[in-house]
Amino acid sequence: MTPAQLRAFAEVARTGSVRDAAAALGVSDAAVSGHVGALRREFGDELFQRAGGGLAFTPGGLRLAARAVEMLGLQDATRREVSAAAAGRRLLRIATTSLFAEHSAPGLIELFSNRADDLGVELVVERSDRLPAMLTARQVDVVVGPALAGTHAELTAEPFLRYQVVVVAHPGHPLAGGSPSRTALAGQQWALGPSAAEPAGVTQRILRTLQVPEERQRIFQSHAAALEHVRNGEAVGTALAYAVSDDVAQGRLVRLVGPGPTLEATWTAMSLAPTQRSQLAREMMAFVTTPRALRAMIAGSGSDVRRFRPSVHVTLWR
Repeated sequence: MTPAQLRAFAEVARTGSVRDAAAALGVSDAAVSGHVGALRREFGDELFQRAGGGLAFTPGGLRLAARAVEMLGLQDATRREVSAAAAGRRLLRIATTSLFAEHSAPGLIELFSNRADDLGVELVVERSDRLPAMLTARQVDVVVGPALAGTHAELTAEPFLRYQVVVVAHPGHPLAGGSPSRTALAGQQWALGPSAAEPAGVTQRILRTLQVPEERQRIFQSHAAALEHVRNGEAVGTALAYAVSDDVAQGRLVRLVGPGPTLEATWTAMSLAPTQRSQLAREMMAFVTTPRALRAMIAGSGSDVRRFRPSVHVTLWR
């Protein structure tokens, strides 16, 4: 079996269609079918059959799909690591959510990368429910995000920082200074960062609790842009409590209290089992829980652009 065959089969498993797999890979349907046919002959297994408008995979086909993703991820990781080593650098790949990436990742990355001149960090932003799969496919070394339900046996999780997401408004806003009802909050215009587009995220939990209709929600490309509209009195919005503590202390924002506007969660670092993770991943998993790292995540000033090379992909969906 070849990498091209494995990649074709992994795309068929991911998309559930030979045609969609071909489109994703930029090749013809016949090319994908040819790769799948070669794998069927090699393993003596049909791998999948058409059923009910989709594909039904055999037990062997499911096992091959999982192994294909793992092998391709390991191949890509090896290619990156060899290239980095040839250039005299070590590379740590981190995946996280948009909320952590904007507010806490810069301080963490700055402090961690400053420990050595040959160390680089890449950051990818993704939905929290996709983060474990990125680890098992070895696309990244460490993921940081909210604690995820359903522990993966091959992954190790390390909770390290509890945080609050609160609702804030301009001091002159009609709801400021009281304890607004859920109905009053639901009727406001909301300015929200990209984390609001994550269905399982803390921000969406607040919006669902308050039953804020979608037509009242405006999602901006950054949380900072959304907060600027809140500071201008144009809307209410959500924010990390520690990220707006100065604004609240200096009277630029007020926290709205009452039933629903505050939720607590925990940032959690995840990596492969200790025997499978890279040396840099082991170092980051130990580093992320230290007092210095926690202070940097809360009050860091940002990363040196020469060390921090983000590869950020933020998708907004409704």
